[in-house]
Amino acid sequence: MTIQSIDVAYTAVATAENGRDGRVSTDDGKLDVVVNPPKEMGGSGAGTNPEQLFAAGYSACFQGALGVVARKEKVDITGSTVTASVSIGKTEAGGFGLEVAISASIPGVDQDTARSLVEKAHQVCPYSNATRGNITVDLSVA
Repeated sequence: MTIQSIDVAYTAVATAENGRDGRVSTDDGKLDVVVNPPKEMGGSGAGTNPEQLFAAGYSACFQGALGVVARKEKVDITGSTVTASVSIGKTEAGGFGLEVAISASIPGVDQDTARSLVEKAHQVCPYSNATRGNITVDLSVA
């Protein structure tokens, strides 16, 4: 699924130095973080890592999509949270791949409605659209 360049609303720009063991910053200076491989991958774990940054972005984006769907369906999701767990591991081809688990907590909303909202948010969320067919994304309602 591609967007037409006339429809681009915003472009984020980030630059990495020294890959997974360095620094990442945005052109506007709002994000400037040290990145290091986690201890589980042989790194120092002193800074954040790309998987944590991806999880943060995905959870925020998915929460936004959940809000869009809930407003359309006239469901109050006040107090809801979305947690994204991003896992990295070796692929059969010898490279590395990601898996994502999205868990939504929507207090005061029954399980069936919550599950429906989460499934619809997965169709709306730009991160879900970008990863669809490329990585496994599991959805759950807490």
